[in-house]
Amino acid sequence: MFILLTGFILLTGIFPPLPLLAETPPLDELVEKIQSSYEKAEDLKARFVQETTIKSIRKVEREEGTVYFKKPKKMLWDYSSPKSKKLIINPRKAWLYIPEDNLVYVQDARKILNSRLVIRFLTGVGRLKDDFLVRFAQPHERDSQGNYLLELKPRSPGTTAGIERLALTVGKDDYHIIACSLRDTYGNLTRITFRNITINNKLSDSLFTFKPPPGTIVQSIP
Repeated sequence: MFILLTGFILLTGIFPPLPLLAETPPLDELVEKIQSSYEKAEDLKARFVQETTIKSIRKVEREEGTVYFKKPKKMLWDYSSPKSKKLIINPRKAWLYIPEDNLVYVQDARKILNSRLVIRFLTGVGRLKDDFLVRFAQPHERDSQGNYLLELKPRSPGTTAGIERLALTVGKDDYHIIACSLRDTYGNLTRITFRNITINNKLSDSLFTFKPPPGTIVQSIP
């Protein structure tokens, strides 16, 4: 995705000059634009790629699928590769369904929605400015495409248990979150990128509930 342009390539003129980027807006103004873009969206659908780097074994796991968000407090992560699984959340319940194991985990959704600040924001019940201390990433405030790079720190301790660093990439034109990366206290890194984002799709509420197929093992999580 990112292309390293060496000094030699730049000098020989093989690539045209990079376009000048517009001036970066003040941080408070940018945060308000991000917030406004999500307040205008009743629902959101996107393709996603999730890459998890496990530090202890130096292994990268890659998964992809389609994600759906709907206000308030509804989401569906529908994984299609390399294995099928679904994470479904509505205001009452959360399910993690793993067809290969014929197993579904069930949990009270409030425990997830109250503790996962990014999920709270994406599902329409949180505010970036109220929940996080936000700053531009260092040393670069923007990536090579001109998208904004932000680092977030929770204002309230314990709301992102185990997360050491949270970073967002925000689209320069529509102010949607197009990538999110989280580093935990063990040094593992999870990066999720979004593409083909569409909003206000009139998603049905039926997407955000789940009835286990006959014979599925149901395991409740306290």
